[in-house]
Parts: sequence; structure tokens; C-alpha cells
Amino acid sequence: METETLHEKINIDSLSGYPRRIVCLTDETTETLYLLGEEDRIAGVSGYTVRPKEARSKPRVSAFVSAKIDKILELRPDLVLAFSDLQADIVRELIQKGLTVLAFNQRSVVEILQMIQTLAGLVGTPQKGKALTAELWSGLEEIRESARRFPRRPKVFFEEWNDPLISGIQWVEELTELAGGEPVFPELRQKALARDRILDPDSVISRDPEVVIASWCGVKVNKDRIMARPGWSGITAVGRGHIYEIKSTYILQPGPAALSEGVRQLHLALAHSVGVEVEPWLRPRERVDAALDSA
Repeated sequence: METETLHEKINIDSLSGYPRRIVCLTDETTETLYLLGEEDRIAGVSGYTVRPKEARSKPRVSAFVSAKIDKILELRPDLVLAFSDLQADIVRELIQKGLTVLAFNQRSVVEILQMIQTLAGLVGTPQKGKALTAELWSGLEEIRESARRFPRRPKVFFEEWNDPLISGIQWVEELTELAGGEPVFPELRQKALARDRILDPDSVISRDPEVVIASWCGVKVNKDRIMARPGWSGITAVGRGHIYEIKSTYILQPGPAALSEGVRQLHLALAHSVGVEVEPWLRPRERVDAALDSA
């Protein structure tokens, strides 16, 4: 019996240098692939995926810190995309099962743009990646220019979780500055881990923010609870009613949503707090806090 050689088994012309079946364990890589026009490569997504709405029809294989490993294996992905140390256990198990996994860890605006270009390169569309990042950067520059019209830059406290109180994630702090505000805990942005950014609520009182923006991941913000915190009645933002919610899907996903819809909502809230009207083309395109509906 003749034995087939490796060259006889493989038609080199049929090999693709790019992954064809990708599982995305977080929302931002899913959204990026859709914006690149490469959604057909997506074999599975996170159960928290909401952007774009078409992605909700894809098989759902994970939460944020847990995953259905057997279901992922059944999808036969040639690449799994993960994010941050919080998914380290999932990544380890998938690698042990023999899958190829890439874990992004973008924390800044620049790193988000780099993630987009890296992902575009991975699927063989580097020019699309450059075009998308250029478009997002142009939008950020428009927001920056608009913020220069503010009579002053309000002090901002952004809370990404309420119990324990967490703040200071880097890309949000950078977008807050770009949108016209001054974060009250600038020293936190270099701390990548959430546990290193836990605050005593009393520490916010002394910083006296003029605007509080809250985004509790997966949970509706309770403004009454914020205002009822001991001592917070004396905070300028509470006294003037400048407490706003931005849905986590718009701002806490380190991807295209934060650099487009998220920063627009930040800008609108800050503009409202200083009495400036936002130009129509820079206004949010999706649902905003009811307090900003007429802003």
C-alpha cells in the first residue's frame, strides 16, 4: 500500500492564512468584526453581546468570567478572542483543550485603536482596519474641538461600579478629558486591575465633582442610591442634579462603541452641565439618560 505524502494530502492553494471561524468572548471584538465587514467569520459570541443587534443571532457561548467550553469546542473555532485578566481561567482551559486563543488587554484609547488594527490584520483586512481607526479618530477630534467651546471644564467622577465603589478605568478617563471634563481621580488610570481602583465613598466628597456619571455593568443605575450616600448631599453634582447614566455597552466595552457612542454621551452630559448646546452631528445616536433627552 502506498503512503500518501504530506504534499499529496494538502493542496497548498486551498489553505487560508486567516482564521475563518472566530469565537468572540467579549462584545468589542464582535462589533469590530462587523464594522470591518467580516461578520461571517464569527462562529460564537458572548451572552452579553448587544452590538450590533444582528450579532444576537450568533451562538452564545460565554458570560464574562465563565464560558461553555464544550459548546465552544463544538463550534470548531480556529481562533478565540478574549479580553483581560478576568478571562484568564477561560483562556487557560481553552488552550489546554488545544485551541488558539488571543487575549487582548487594551486599556487606553490608543490601545483600543491598536486592537482594531491588529484584529483587522488577523483577518486579512489591514486597509479596512486603518480606515476604521481613522474614522474613529476623526470623530474623537470633532468631540475635542467641540469641548473647547466650554466656558470651563467641569470636575467629573465616573463610577464603573457601585459596591464596592470603583472608578478610574483608563480609556474612560481619557475620553472624559477629551469630552471636556476633568476626572477627579486622575491617579487611578494607571491601575489596570479593578481591585486597585476601589474607593472609599468619603474620598469622593473631598474631591467635590460637579458631574457624576455612572455606568454599572449590566445593572441599571440607581440615582437615588447615589444621592443617599452619607455626606454626598454636599457634593456639587448632587446638589445641582448633574448625575447621569451611560449604559455600560456604550462606554465600558473597550472598542468602537466607547470611541463613538460612548464619548458622544459623555460630551452631551458635560455640555449640559456647563450650559452648552451640542451640534446635531455630534449628538448621541442611541438611547441616552432621560435627563438628557431635551439637552
